[in-house]
Amino acid sequence: MSATDLFSRGLSRMREMVANATAKPREPSEKILERIRQQLHECAEGRGGEISTRQRAARLAETYLGLDDGGRRAVLRMIALEFGPDPAQVATAHKAYQAAVGSERQWDAEAQLRAAMRSRRIRILTQFNAIPQGVKFLVDLRADLLRYLPEEPLLKPLDRELEARLTAWFDVGFLELTRITWHSPAVLLEKLVEYEAVHEIRSWNDLKNRLDTDRRCYAFFHPRMPLEPLIFVEVALLEQLADNVQQLLDEHAPVQDTRRADTAIFYSISNTQAGLRGISFGNFLLKRVVEDLQRDFPKLKCFATLSPLPGLVRWAGRHPEELASALTPADWKKLAAAGVEGPDSPRLGALLEGKAEWQDDPALARALKEPLLRVAAHYLLHTAGDSRPVDPVARFHLGNGARVERLNWMADSSAKGLAQSWGLMVNYLYAPDRIESNLEAYASEGRIDASPAVRRQARR
Repeated sequence: MSATDLFSRGLSRMREMVANATAKPREPSEKILERIRQQLHECAEGRGGEISTRQRAARLAETYLGLDDGGRRAVLRMIALEFGPDPAQVATAHKAYQAAVGSERQWDAEAQLRAAMRSRRIRILTQFNAIPQGVKFLVDLRADLLRYLPEEPLLKPLDRELEARLTAWFDVGFLELTRITWHSPAVLLEKLVEYEAVHEIRSWNDLKNRLDTDRRCYAFFHPRMPLEPLIFVEVALLEQLADNVQQLLDEHAPVQDTRRADTAIFYSISNTQAGLRGISFGNFLLKRVVEDLQRDFPKLKCFATLSPLPGLVRWAGRHPEELASALTPADWKKLAAAGVEGPDSPRLGALLEGKAEWQDDPALARALKEPLLRVAAHYLLHTAGDSRPVDPVARFHLGNGARVERLNWMADSSAKGLAQSWGLMVNYLYAPDRIESNLEAYASEGRIDASPAVRRQARR
């Protein structure tokens, strides 16, 4: 199969996934549900030996995967509601435990109480571990759960149990850091195309450029999912902070001499498994990558990101007063010269709606530069009621000990970049000697480390 065919197959798979997700769900017949209920009871009771367990779990997984969205939702609802702990057994065990407290029977009574509270849902879920691809099956099953939860709150107990189980199975101590190169298995390269969530991989040449000698790509893998990256980061080796993602991703740009590189730019970090939401690997991934890069390139002194602000325009549209308060009298003079006559101007309204026509007017773009930088700085440092930024990317990096280093004007001039953040991007700096103190200050006090320049921009 040619490289072009492989790339096309990856895109076709993504289109198929979207089509399946949007298909109208149907409930399975009562006969099918009864058969599945019987399979679930067999799993919950744990009949037979290891071979029987494997066969039973494999049949159940095959049945589940053959259902459409409505069928899967019905099965998960059944597991959640019909296979929880037995309330009568819990009450009896709790009464026995209370009576045994302080006696030599206390610890046996505690063990019996714990056994009574152990949900049969867990017994069912754990059995999938015994089959090939069983861990991946459970990760995908939780992705289904998370999609259904908004309309099916009764699924929450099942989700909590499965999340706890996956958190233990995906402890960072079990994960393997692997560098992905152009010579990695084709199926793995295809996964990069499919999972890239920040800057779409547009072609096979684009992917090859991101894996060139002046680039690095690292991913965490679980031993039971060897060709499924859990999270991956793309890195560019440069001689200075990057301030424009189009230049960074330019396939025709000359390859950098890595012997002169002193800066590593993390320009894309993508979580790949929707079913592992709430289980964080990012902090450990970046620390391990920094260690690996320092070993291979001792001259590297600066580790930073070039990151999007994905919620900026949406937030500004909900809070138009923020743009108004960022505009000084000098700004209004420049805007008037560019044809914006006041706060009710349709051109400012279009700006808050994410419409991008303004960037084609050089005078208007120049007049908006400083006000929009001020809005962005305020958005990063002061916008959430819990003293944390509302921006999800900012929360991720600040929660990992980074510093807000610099805002970059017109750093992403793509349609997506203009619509979500007026083309602005931010550098988060990972200074090895400040990461731990920043992390602790942010976690305990919500204190954000930011450069003096960004703090000045955020002042009103």
